Amino acid sequence: MAELDIESHTNPTINTTDSSEAAAFFRKENRPLTLKFHNVIYKIKSKKSNLEEKTILKGISGVVRPGEMLAMMGPSGSGKTTLLTAIGGRLGGRLEGTISYNNKPFSNQIKRNIGFVTQDDILLPHLTVTETLVFTALLRLPNALTKHQKLAHAEAVLSQLGLIKCKNSVVGDQRLRGVSGGERKRVSIGQEMLINPSLLFLDEPTSGLDSTTAQRIVSTLWELAHNGGKTVVMTIHQPSSRLFYMFHKILLLSEGNTMYFGKGSEAMDYFSTLGYSVSVPMNPSDFLLDLANGLSMNDPEEEATMIKEKLVSCYKNSDMAENLELEVKESDEHLDEDATINKRFERWSTTWWQQFCVLLNRGIKERKHESFSGLKIAQVLAVAFISGLLWWQSDDAHLQDKIGLFYFSSSFWGFFPLLQAISTFPRERMILEKERSSGMYRLSSYFISRTISDLPMELILPTVFILIIYGMAGLKRTVTSFFSTLFYQLLSVLVSQGFGLAVGALVLDQTSATTLGSVIMLCFLLTSGYFVQHVPGFIAWTKYISIGTYTYKLLLISQYKATDTYLCPGHGVGVCEVGEFPAIKQMGLHGKTTAILALMAMLVGYRLVAYIALMRIGVTKKE
Repeated sequence: MAELDIESHTNPTINTTDSSEAAAFFRKENRPLTLKFHNVIYKIKSKKSNLEEKTILKGISGVVRPGEMLAMMGPSGSGKTTLLTAIGGRLGGRLEGTISYNNKPFSNQIKRNIGFVTQDDILLPHLTVTETLVFTALLRLPNALTKHQKLAHAEAVLSQLGLIKCKNSVVGDQRLRGVSGGERKRVSIGQEMLINPSLLFLDEPTSGLDSTTAQRIVSTLWELAHNGGKTVVMTIHQPSSRLFYMFHKILLLSEGNTMYFGKGSEAMDYFSTLGYSVSVPMNPSDFLLDLANGLSMNDPEEEATMIKEKLVSCYKNSDMAENLELEVKESDEHLDEDATINKRFERWSTTWWQQFCVLLNRGIKERKHESFSGLKIAQVLAVAFISGLLWWQSDDAHLQDKIGLFYFSSSFWGFFPLLQAISTFPRERMILEKERSSGMYRLSSYFISRTISDLPMELILPTVFILIIYGMAGLKRTVTSFFSTLFYQLLSVLVSQGFGLAVGALVLDQTSATTLGSVIMLCFLLTSGYFVQHVPGFIAWTKYISIGTYTYKLLLISQYKATDTYLCPGHGVGVCEVGEFPAIKQMGLHGKTTAILALMAMLVGYRLVAYIALMRIGVTKKE
């Protein structure tokens, strides 16, 4: 496949096809997957004591075959999402039991055939519906397809999910008005449908939607299973009666135990044989949830705990559970495919360069509104002009004032990029976790594209700042001095940005990261040698790791040499050497190479720390 052209993706457009062509794409033959899970147990450590464990899942078993749609039901806290995450290959820790896909364990090859839709719609708000699906297609679909074919896949998804009318609308979020909640949910489902998955997991796909929208989404999923031969597994809290009878199988959970696993159409009859039936017409899902909560219409006085224990025990001893046990354990010979089939699947769908180009373009489109915000530009311009007025044509006779400008510049451009960068990864944590979990791209391609996309504003604003104050403050008017000052300032900006990225990636909480980063940067500035020239020995070592110390030194070196002179009438002589000025003498005008190398080391080091810290996101942890 030819190299992806960034400009060709800037305004991705696709032509709509009729619904029959779109539906044909999802009916195309794909590798069927039979999901089996047997005696799944999951334990977590208690918050009160690390020695105590709490069991979330207590031996859950089930089988879902191609063409079937399984709905996991149960009250909040029953373990639905935990089980879905476990059988979706995204849950680590103390997980016991066996989970197989066509009688094989979870692997990268299996992952490429699985779609996972989270409960929360984790989408980039400033992208349009079309851009969201096109960028996903370019990243997730393999190079065996041409770019035109990838766009056609996105086109088919738009048509199949009924998103044509809103295709040019931004997705939006809580702060930015965009498409409706139902349309946003369909976009999330569409991202997973793009890869034409054999097995599709959905966590509460109808949560927060009206009954009509929920009906449309579940109907689409039913068509994917029934007509497309896909295996669909979802959690759902309280579906309407219309939705309930669309499910091929029902798994009813209560406090991590199975109360029922079988056909949805047979659930009511099963509980009737146990003495629990409805006395008035009602939604079957309401009835099942009442039982899972320990509520009985037949005997309101019966204790909830007794009801739940009885139903769990009855299921374990039923013929239904026995037959399921045999079905799970038996090996389907036709599912044991030859290993050569897996050779078609590589770990990554696209090359590193393709991922980098698409992510860079996507990042620029998503963050251009924030990066080029008028508020940020106005903030920098205001500070630059106020500084220029305060230090207006300051001459070397007021040397203390002039070196104060250099300290202020190093301080301002220490904090400003720090605070801008520190929120980067905490804000994008969820989208990174979602996309890495699905194997969409390499972490390195994301990290480099993310940092490069921020460079224009990170470098343009400080350049404008230096241009303004350099002339207004009357700094040394030589080409060498000007470009030295600009280079040192831009270098310090990149280092401060890297420090912000590292703190944000380590903490991953914006408020905590901002507090920690601000305190550390403040300590660096206080020990840089401007306010306190004789720093106590027990804390003096911090100047060797301080961004402010090296920046302040380099800005002084860019303007002065030790042998330069200035008017000092108070000394009687009238002329003094700059190198003997107390504040400058303490700092020293030597060691330029050392300072540059130190900042270069920080430039690489902080970004390396950030990268290593991000490696834990989106990766299933095993104990």
